[in-house]
Amino acid sequence: MFIDMGKSICYGLGMARKPRIEFEGALYHVITRGNQRQQIFNATEDYERYLKILEDYKLRYDFLIYAYILMENHVHLLMETKEVPLSKILQGINQRYTMYFNRRYATVGHLFQGRYKAMLCERDSYLLSLVKYIHMNPVRLGRAKSPAAYPWSSHRSYIGQTRGRGIADCEPVLKTFGEHRRKALRAYREYIEEKGMLRREDVYATVDQRIVGDERFVEEVKKRTGRSVVPGKRRYLYTLPEIAKAVEEMYAVSLKQLRSKGRGEESGRGRRLISLVAKEYGYKGQAVAEYLWRDPSVITRYLEEENRLGSEVENVHAKLIENRNKQV
Repeated sequence: MFIDMGKSICYGLGMARKPRIEFEGALYHVITRGNQRQQIFNATEDYERYLKILEDYKLRYDFLIYAYILMENHVHLLMETKEVPLSKILQGINQRYTMYFNRRYATVGHLFQGRYKAMLCERDSYLLSLVKYIHMNPVRLGRAKSPAAYPWSSHRSYIGQTRGRGIADCEPVLKTFGEHRRKALRAYREYIEEKGMLRREDVYATVDQRIVGDERFVEEVKKRTGRSVVPGKRRYLYTLPEIAKAVEEMYAVSLKQLRSKGRGEESGRGRRLISLVAKEYGYKGQAVAEYLWRDPSVITRYLEEENRLGSEVENVHAKLIENRNKQV
């Protein structure tokens, strides 16, 4: 087991970043972004160089890559580590590419945005969904009409077009569709093409800022690593509109009323509940303030009333679950 304590420093309002949970066989969804969202790939040669670096480190450190995609200003990697911890792998890849980029474009300083995001994922529930989510990224962002039309992802390796030097470990994923490769490949294509995919908020819905999975998986991680995991709601499990809708239905107050300048009792209670519930799902006060058309200082005052409205907050959580179950 490895615990990455690097850069576990304080940000914002005294919130310390959690140390990474690392162990052999762990599945991670890694997102690396350009500093201040700047472009990290300016030309074909840049994409090619990053893939070459990725290939070199894969050979050196013997990890698995189930999916990847290189976008203009960020990278997604779906990785399984073995003996070498993720922190060491990513540090090497990012440093080496930064050196190449700065030399090529005569720049200095950081290329990547602070600390990369790495979510420890439950394999059985998320492997296939994340492969699809990553491969559909350019379609979602309007960069390509289909995943096959985008050259800088592992999707082409899956469908037999080997650009990317075979970096992706496709076989373990394809075998989940069947043992016969041709049938598995056809089933994979159908899966990618069918409508519906993992929602963005589900991708980032973490427990304790680091884990994507259910309660059973969280307990397995705790037992395997001996690390404490703070229980709580999964980040961004519900959107702000979903939270507002639950409050609207429970208190018969519309979003228009919640956003108005009126000071009615029900509107005020609704705003307080939305603020408190949103906080538990990881939303910052600024985001809630923008959604409710309020000054951030007002939301701060609302959050101080947690103890007084505790039971009603739990009722909103129950309503959210009820509404989500209706959609299934």
